[in-house]
Amino acid sequence: MNRKFASLFGALILIFILKSSPAFSQEIRENYNGARSLGMGGASIAVVNDETALLSNPAALGKLRETYGTFIDPEIEASSHLNGMYTAKAFTNPFEISDARQTTDASRGKYLHAKAQIFPSIVLKNFGFGIHAKKLMDAKMNDTGTSMNTFSQDDMSLLMGINLRLFGGRMKIGVVGKGISRIEINKEILSTDSTDNSVHAKEGFGIGMDAGLILTAPIVWLPTLSAVVRDVGGTDFNSGSGLRMTTTERPAGLTQDIDVGLAVFPIHGNQSRSAFTLEYQKIKKAADYSDKSKFYHVGYEFNYADVLFLRAGMNQKYWTAGLELATENTQIQIASYGEDIGTDGNSEEDRRYVFKFALRF
Repeated sequence: MNRKFASLFGALILIFILKSSPAFSQEIRENYNGARSLGMGGASIAVVNDETALLSNPAALGKLRETYGTFIDPEIEASSHLNGMYTAKAFTNPFEISDARQTTDASRGKYLHAKAQIFPSIVLKNFGFGIHAKKLMDAKMNDTGTSMNTFSQDDMSLLMGINLRLFGGRMKIGVVGKGISRIEINKEILSTDSTDNSVHAKEGFGIGMDAGLILTAPIVWLPTLSAVVRDVGGTDFNSGSGLRMTTTERPAGLTQDIDVGLAVFPIHGNQSRSAFTLEYQKIKKAADYSDKSKFYHVGYEFNYADVLFLRAGMNQKYWTAGLELATENTQIQIASYGEDIGTDGNSEEDRRYVFKFALRF
């Protein structure tokens, strides 16, 4: 590793260590994050090398060496205390307001988090397409039981990406077009309000684009610099009313933002290698926060024979860990990570667990 790169690498580490500090609420949400990246501190754009490149960084389509598809890959995620909340008041469907309100009312002050997603897709070198379906519910009842702070998303997305390799693959430039049908609830729901999701939902369809860049130096450890511009020019949901639900209001649009990442890939032997990555997400949004640690992500992965993967990292201020067992056609991934759900300068951890099973060909 040359001196200039070492200096840059050290400077980025220093940025991740610096703290700041005080009036924003809610967690920092990404359109996509999966079991692998969550085990690695939520970092992905410089290390992704599978079909999720369409969601994380389209430039990584240039890393793929063969064609493969994923047609069964359910992934579920929940807060560590969701089981205790279920015991206090059982729910049938955590993505319904009626169930969420009863459960959070029985566990006032606790944060309900549940997510489920699938991503059937086909990818090959420099090209891919897929369908991403996601359901998310975050809810918390206040101490008096009079209102529930609610964030819910129900997405159906179609993605198609391409990549261009330049200078023998040292530079990769990729773009992905995406059409997103979104149903969203983001409001405080009073205890006297209806529990029908459609009463509170906003629905719309938007077309957007992400653009990614990967630069890899042809030296030991393959130091890699990556950047992704999310929602180039902004993505609005002003079209497609009535596609899945008829509402009078549209979901909030997605503003353009940038993620940057750095990675190195040490090789330890014929069957073992590692990846270490740093990532700073949502540069534009981070400018509005005094506590920049909400946007820090550090990840490590040890790969043995492409069969066993051990992962660790830091998501914001909290530790993460992950494990994967893989064969030619299957993946089993588990991960645990902490998410900051507090206000700016007043951190609060929500510990979460993720499970994914994928059947590939």
